[in-house]
Amino acid sequence: MPGAPGRRASSRSFERTLFTEPVLYVSREPKPTTVGQEYGVFDRHGLHIGDVAVMTPSFLRRVIQHLWKSGQHIGRMFEVRDANQSTVLKVEKPAKDQLARFVVTRADGTPIGEIIPTDAGRVRFTLRAEGKTIATVIATGRQRWEVTVEDPAGAEVAHVGVPSPELSPLSGNACLVEIPQQVPEPLASMLIATTLTIDLALTAPSG
Repeated sequence: MPGAPGRRASSRSFERTLFTEPVLYVSREPKPTTVGQEYGVFDRHGLHIGDVAVMTPSFLRRVIQHLWKSGQHIGRMFEVRDANQSTVLKVEKPAKDQLARFVVTRADGTPIGEIIPTDAGRVRFTLRAEGKTIATVIATGRQRWEVTVEDPAGAEVAHVGVPSPELSPLSGNACLVEIPQQVPEPLASMLIATTLTIDLALTAPSG
């Protein structure tokens, strides 16, 4: 299937992808493109294995946003791409969505799930797929995007935080993403979509 993730590599495989690495680093220093900005994704050794692209709304939508003076009427789109610049996942915040949710799809538009914000306790988002909650995202640090992701049983399945300068392969500002264990679909894709884009979704200006 186009855009579908690969399985985690075995110990004998040297292939490194967004879906096989338990530790990822997302650069917080953007690279301008013709349609927005890109943020590099690297493995623990500093190998570039993907990007997160922030897609800029068209000129017309920017004018509408300026007239309304509100980002609520402008959708947002992130694309998670592999090292070959092929889109593997899309994360979109639809315009005028009452839930302010992010919809996750594969590259061909096949739906995977939703990232829905909530104000209940420390929980910042719930991840839903196939009509049920498959994980919760809980704020854990000083930065808004420092979070832990737990499955319905309360077990930690992912973490996003500030990397140690001594261990990070990147010299610039970055986020540390840890997904230590293999998990089944659709949770695997939802974790990649959430952890790689949450910093940008919470801090980047709309449009």
